[in-house]
Amino acid sequence: MTPPTFLAALAPRRIAIFRALQLGDMLCAVPALRALRLAAPHAHITLIGLPWAQAFVDRYTDLVDELVVFPGATGFPEQPETDAGLPAFYEAMRARHFDLAIQLHGSGGVANDLLFEFGARAYAGFVQANEPHREGGFIAWPDNLPESERYLALMSALGAPVIAPRLSFPLTEQDAAEYASLVAGHGIEAHRLVLIHPGAQLPSRRWPAERFAQVADHLAADGWQIAITGTAAEAPVTGAALGAMTAPALHLGGATSLGGLAALVDHARLVVCNDTGMSHIAAAMDTASVVIASGSDTRRWAPLDHERHRVLADYPACRPCMFRDCPYGHPCALNIGVERVVETARAQLARVGDARPAQPYALHASSGNPGFQEPHHAA
Repeated sequence: MTPPTFLAALAPRRIAIFRALQLGDMLCAVPALRALRLAAPHAHITLIGLPWAQAFVDRYTDLVDELVVFPGATGFPEQPETDAGLPAFYEAMRARHFDLAIQLHGSGGVANDLLFEFGARAYAGFVQANEPHREGGFIAWPDNLPESERYLALMSALGAPVIAPRLSFPLTEQDAAEYASLVAGHGIEAHRLVLIHPGAQLPSRRWPAERFAQVADHLAADGWQIAITGTAAEAPVTGAALGAMTAPALHLGGATSLGGLAALVDHARLVVCNDTGMSHIAAAMDTASVVIASGSDTRRWAPLDHERHRVLADYPACRPCMFRDCPYGHPCALNIGVERVVETARAQLARVGDARPAQPYALHASSGNPGFQEPHHAA
């Protein structure tokens, strides 16, 4: 007789998931969360994450039931590194009497030390090679797997069903309404829309804004409608890209919610971006992309579909990068030239069968469109 799996034997009703990370990291965990939900359909699943993740929980209500905000701690750079909030946080976690606490934050170490303060009935997660034995459902950190497949490997070890590692981002009626408003207000022409997204959380992960501008100018000359996207906090970067362009473009930086941005990506022909959350949104929406990957571990973070999503990267000895700001002159970014990105973007656009560019440098194909303006760059 086959012994029950870890999850089947435990039959958890209250599960905590510790993953206090940013958007792209959370999207890569969606397949694992889906596998866990299939294995424990009636469990109450609590995500312990960053404050922004309430938007994630609200969108993935079928996978996660609530958010508890992690207060931050030493060794966790996503927030101010202070342990001041930990005593009250641990007390609140113990009061919840979790049956299972799962460490999905990373490879182990201090994340596991923190997890074991939750007072759960059982624990699971990853351990580093030199880490002491951890009691429960722990596996060695699978360093050779892409990000989404790492967390699926843990779920499989715990007894969850094996599912595909495909990312997903469900759109809502509100997202569709926001997209319709963007179309009406900005004259978006989806059949020739190319999104240029120059931002990234870390400066070390950003290709230069002026190079994004040059790529945008080349594609505008080919007749594609260019839109610059980014969050409100990325205004200096999106503004720098727009200001360096000679062709006209739609400035949508700070103009969308997360869902509205995803709807925009869903309708676009191509996304050109850094290796950041926008890359994972493009993967989730099955929209073709060109990703300039600076500093990051491409084996870990590159989209799984290498045809639909083309990753361009250079590999100096200092890669993968652990710095917020590159101290070496940023060779991994600067060694990716504009011409290479333009050629790759054109090849990606050639694969999109329903894409129809207009005349060179046309922001809008006809003056009847809302927001029409004459291009200020002559052909």
